[in-house]
Amino acid sequence: MSHEKPDGRVVSVNVADRTGVPKTPRAAITLLAGHGVEGDAHGGPWHRQVSLLADESVAKMRAQGLDVTPGAFGENVTTEGVVVHRLPLGTRMRLGETLVEVTQIGKVCHDRCAIYEQVGDCVMPREGVFARVVEGGELRPGDAISIEKRSLIRAAVLTSSDKGARGERADESGDALAALLEEMGAAVVERVIVPDERDQIAAALVHFADEAGVNLVLTTGGTGLTSRDVTPEATLDVIDRLAPGFAEAMRMGSLASTPHAMLSRAVSGLRGRTLIVNMPGSPRACREQFAMIAPALPHAIEKLLDLGGDCAAPPVRPATAR
Repeated sequence: MSHEKPDGRVVSVNVADRTGVPKTPRAAITLLAGHGVEGDAHGGPWHRQVSLLADESVAKMRAQGLDVTPGAFGENVTTEGVVVHRLPLGTRMRLGETLVEVTQIGKVCHDRCAIYEQVGDCVMPREGVFARVVEGGELRPGDAISIEKRSLIRAAVLTSSDKGARGERADESGDALAALLEEMGAAVVERVIVPDERDQIAAALVHFADEAGVNLVLTTGGTGLTSRDVTPEATLDVIDRLAPGFAEAMRMGSLASTPHAMLSRAVSGLRGRTLIVNMPGSPRACREQFAMIAPALPHAIEKLLDLGGDCAAPPVRPATAR
């Protein structure tokens, strides 16, 4: 049994047997794998099987003078403590004994609901979350919510290589990084190969961070001392803030094996809510250095998305005398 502190809790569980109406709170509901909430009108073999809304989002409407209770916005599960609308697509969460996967953030409301007509606003289209049920079971108010941290990662792999871009060399380093990311439970959203051209590398990084919904970019290649090695410069062109610990950890770890680690000019930093880390150009070095930073990546993305969590390790308790 896990003793980790949960990320949040269930405030209310709600059901309606027809669409377009508020849902009624229940003492418990049953989530069916591949279907949704038993007895709820929105259940079925599609991607919006369960709807969730944070009580923190509902509080925004209460601040506008609305007297609203859980279920008023049509959500099946009212949560507390988790910024659910900031979760990336594909995030998996334990809701009590059940497991759900986020499939959609927000929705288009074609008809104005009664809440919108009353105050001219409604939070559900912006901050409502929809999910499919992976593992079913019973769910009650007060049940814990725990995010599978590795599933927060939506990654892209960018290979900088003149020969690779011309099709003269297989992208073995990109293959290695993609496989390592998938092995740890991350979703690899995109992969791109570009020549060692500063503007093209920078443009790809901007696309990943600003348009592709990616929160982690691993680059491979172009971090050395030759005149064509410009990946660090391209990265510095687009990041907002440095996050130097990743590059420092890889150099320090590699120095234990080879003094050539001092030749790496790799950098790591943030563009918005995307972490960009320069990796080396060889498959072997990629595997070795990924192992050095992988343990920190899930928590890094959690913090980058402002989802909470403590950085400090739990205290070691002294052994109890017998």
